[in-house]
Amino acid sequence: MSRGKSFKGTATKRIEMRRCVACRQVRHKSELLRVVKTAAGEISIDNAKKIFGRGAYVCKSATCAANLKKRHGLDKIFKTKLPSELYEKICAAIDNA
Repeated sequence: MSRGKSFKGTATKRIEMRRCVACRQVRHKSELLRVVKTAAGEISIDNAKKIFGRGAYVCKSATCAANLKKRHGLDKIFKTKLPSELYEKICAAIDNA
C-alpha cells in the first residue's frame, strides 16, 4: 500500500495539525488563531489562514493569550520586538472568537 492512499486506492485527506506557541499543544488548524509576518515585515492576524508569510498559531483561549502576552512569545518566533497593541489585538480577536 502506498503512502497517502487508502486501501481502495483513493487518496486520504491529510489532517492539518499545528502547535500553539503559548501552550505547545498540538491542535487542529481550525481551532487556532494564525498570526503572520509578511515579507514586508508587517505582522497581522490572519483569519482566512491564506496570507503568505511566516505564521504562528495560538489557541483560541484566554489563558493562551495571557501567556503569549506575558512571555512575549511572538517576539521570539518573529525575531523582532512587537508592540503591546498587537498582543491586545490578539486578545480581542480571541475574545470575539
